[in-house]
Amino acid sequence: MKFTFACKKISLNDSVKAYAEKKIGKLDKYFRSEPEANVTFAVEKKNRCVVEVTLRSPDGTMFRAVGEDPDGDMRGAIDSCEQQIDRKIRKNKTRLAKNLREGSIKSEVPEEFDLHEETEFNIVRKKQFAVKPMSPEEAILQMNLLGHNFFVFRNTENYALDIVYKRNDEGYGLIETTEDK
Repeated sequence: MKFTFACKKISLNDSVKAYAEKKIGKLDKYFRSEPEANVTFAVEKKNRCVVEVTLRSPDGTMFRAVGEDPDGDMRGAIDSCEQQIDRKIRKNKTRLAKNLREGSIKSEVPEEFDLHEETEFNIVRKKQFAVKPMSPEEAILQMNLLGHNFFVFRNTENYALDIVYKRNDEGYGLIETTEDK
């Protein structure tokens, strides 16, 4: 597994990074080819440690987890991320192996790891709406006016279909779409 580490408002020693490589490296067993792991370490208010892990396999399948430890233990936050991603892979292993990306996940995961798998997605509501050209700032305003957590719009700069959303840290995010090549 290839690792990329980033630290926000903190400098870490090599033992924490080695611990992250050891714990998150265990997830390598689920992938046929070598995935990339982006690990971000941060310390927020009142010494709350936050670790964000994003795993990306070469074929594009992504897994993301955010782990927190209010006691200031970075290792506890790493453990939380590893458990979340492991749970996601085990819960969705059949769907990932068959439906999303053929061959991205090893389907021969031991049966003792099987969890209840959701075989059907129950869509309870369907909406259609016109996607209007606007700036990201206008889209955020529209989203807030509607009281939603996200809003889909056509960006006036590049005419791409983009999404703005509310982040947990009280900020906003922008997802810009591109053509898949």
